[in-house]
Amino acid sequence: MNLLKTIYLFYYEGFKSMKVGKKLWLLIGIKLFILFAVLKWFFFPNVLKTEFETDTQRSEYILEHLTQDKEK
Repeated sequence: MNLLKTIYLFYYEGFKSMKVGKKLWLLIGIKLFILFAVLKWFFFPNVLKTEFETDTQRSEYILEHLTQDKEK
């Protein structure tokens, strides 16, 4: 437990004394939020919810496409 506390205090003290680093971490956080939250809505729409009404229909569709043979 002492090792974890030492590691935590090391990073806590280092982050506390940063000036430019805090702004850079804020920019990294905003960028990650945009990448994972906002762009997900545009590039990965929930097609199954719009095409099918019930969970049973969705599961049948997925099962059908996972088990069918690909034609070569």
